[in-house]
Amino acid sequence: MTKRELSPQQAAFYRVIFGTETGAGKWFDICLIVIILTSVLIIMLDSIESYHLRYGLLFLQIEWAFTLLFTVEYLVRLWCSPNRKAYALSAYGVVDLLALLPTYLSLLIPQTAPLLIIRLLRILRIFRVLRLLSLLNEANILAEALHRAARKILVFFLAMIILATIFGCLLYVVEGPEHGFNSIPHSIYWAIVTITTVGYGDVVPMTPLGQSIAAFGMLIGYMVIAILTGIVIFELNTRHTDDEQKAKEEAIRQSRNCTTCATVEHDRSAHYCRQCGSPLPAPGHEPESK
Repeated sequence: MTKRELSPQQAAFYRVIFGTETGAGKWFDICLIVIILTSVLIIMLDSIESYHLRYGLLFLQIEWAFTLLFTVEYLVRLWCSPNRKAYALSAYGVVDLLALLPTYLSLLIPQTAPLLIIRLLRILRIFRVLRLLSLLNEANILAEALHRAARKILVFFLAMIILATIFGCLLYVVEGPEHGFNSIPHSIYWAIVTITTVGYGDVVPMTPLGQSIAAFGMLIGYMVIAILTGIVIFELNTRHTDDEQKAKEEAIRQSRNCTTCATVEHDRSAHYCRQCGSPLPAPGHEPESK
């Protein structure tokens, strides 16, 4: 669906709801964030048994009031959006919709009510309010580095799954059910907990051989952290180096000025001026102006 023309009323609502350029738009987002935080707080308090027994009905009424308010807000966003499909499929649109569904689903499936905590994700709008563009740019750089390292991380992740399976099988054979390693999947669970250095301690090897294998797995766990960190840092450094190299090349390209006709911004590989045909100075060796 392409963008559509908005009526004056829709345009006014759009500037307030989707924008932060106006004072009304900023206050709308701030009020919305306060309401979201309040609704999340109500959900958290309702999960405490003593509060639920005493104020459960009140919490339910407040929750439905919030849900109706968010429903109206979502429908108004669709109404005043220039591209309804783009908003509905965007990250904010999906989160806005998911923030509504659990309440309505709780009428059929009461166990879905705690999923309302997803409303906390809507606090991401605070980035628009505070205009933290520099932080968003840094986040984009990190996301780009993770994307470029995705294949390396995937290969490393698959290798760790294989190692966890091997360690789990070894401990299942060495320790056995009498020491808590009841099955191979349970032993693989122990291996993952050990390699990731989490160490719950619910299952521990008792024999000297099993403890030796566990110690080796712990050492591998430290390697896991170091290697994953190294992969991401390498991609970040590569991006930084590429940016510096592009900046240097651009500076050299722009500084290669013809000393005869003063034509600027020649290509780095050019030897003669594209305007007058005079020989160009070597990159970075232009004579200083007097």
